[in-house]
Amino acid sequence: MGGYIFDLTVVALLIIGLTATLGVLTNGIGEKLFSGKKGSEFVDQSLKIQTGWKQVGGKRK
Repeated sequence: MGGYIFDLTVVALLIIGLTATLGVLTNGIGEKLFSGKKGSEFVDQSLKIQTGWKQVGGKRK
């Protein structure tokens, strides 16, 4: 019974890990291939809006 649970856990972790990794890779490839000239349009707009905002959290140095 212990071997079955161990095997099930290993397979579940492999499936979850592969799914997460392939999702990130596929998203990156899709952004590079299909974004065209406006690839960072939303990131640029977000940075423009956040200009001048006060930084919160983290430790002061």
